[in-house]
Amino acid sequence: MAHLTLHSFTFPSSLPFLFQHLQHKPYFLSPKLTPLSPTKTLNPIVLRKKLHNNMHSSRVSSFQDAVGGAMAIVQSSPATWQSSLLSNLLIFLLGSPLLVTGLSFSGIVAAFLLGTLTWRAFGSSGFLLVATYFIIGTAATKVKMAQKMEQGIAEKKKGRRGPGSVIGSSAAGCICAFLTIFGVGGAAFSQLWRLGFVASFCTKLSDTVSSEIGKAYGKTTYLVTTFKVVPRGTEGAVSVEGSLAGILASVALAFVSFLLGEVGSHEVIICILASQFANLGESIIGAALQEKEGFRWLNNDLVNIINISMGSIIAVLMQQALQNFNP
Repeated sequence: MAHLTLHSFTFPSSLPFLFQHLQHKPYFLSPKLTPLSPTKTLNPIVLRKKLHNNMHSSRVSSFQDAVGGAMAIVQSSPATWQSSLLSNLLIFLLGSPLLVTGLSFSGIVAAFLLGTLTWRAFGSSGFLLVATYFIIGTAATKVKMAQKMEQGIAEKKKGRRGPGSVIGSSAAGCICAFLTIFGVGGAAFSQLWRLGFVASFCTKLSDTVSSEIGKAYGKTTYLVTTFKVVPRGTEGAVSVEGSLAGILASVALAFVSFLLGEVGSHEVIICILASQFANLGESIIGAALQEKEGFRWLNNDLVNIINISMGSIIAVLMQQALQNFNP
């Protein structure tokens, strides 16, 4: 007969307390819901200020990025068409008060194209050279303007030059710029085109200053072909005062080009000599042909193109002769 043996089992002493706890706080399958904590209400004025500050910070950041990108383009080396256009635009906007004193609106447009081309070919140094030429030439044109207007020998529109004058004064320089951009002749000719560029503006500045100072202060004005004394402002006429001023102007611009690294020390002398030879030739053409029967088409703009072309060509030929003499 089987005997059923009961083994004793001792319950933990804490178990009654556990059941007692469960009776008072039963558990459910769903999570216990707790009341939501009250949310903090933002002041509309404070919120508006925060939004405004964020938008302002965003605009400032965008502006800084745009300026940084523009500066990167401007400082690109060698110059590109994009950097040349942007650099020229910034400078023209800043210098507009000065530009309107020496150029008409169409003249400013022509000068803008010239400046862009110059920057693309010769960089900032070439642009500064042309800017120096413009400042000195405009200042000389304004000297005793009232007196010149009274005598009927002042430049038209109170010296504010149009596109014809700009093109006539820069045609040779533009050709040298294009030859440089397209690398005509390779590296061996690049400095020759740069020299021709500088010489053309030295020639034109010398011609402008000598003419304007001669009109203002020339005591005796005479034709270079016959040495006949003629009134101030006569085509082809020169004066001692005007000639000296023209020489000083070419020396000043040639020296500036040397400081800017456009030409070497001996090329400064070449530019000065070439400008004076060209101006002498221009005076002869003006005295012998301009405003004469059969040469009515030979106006100031065409004479200017001939003048600066002679200065540029003479400078290049002089440099070539020196290189051949001292290989």
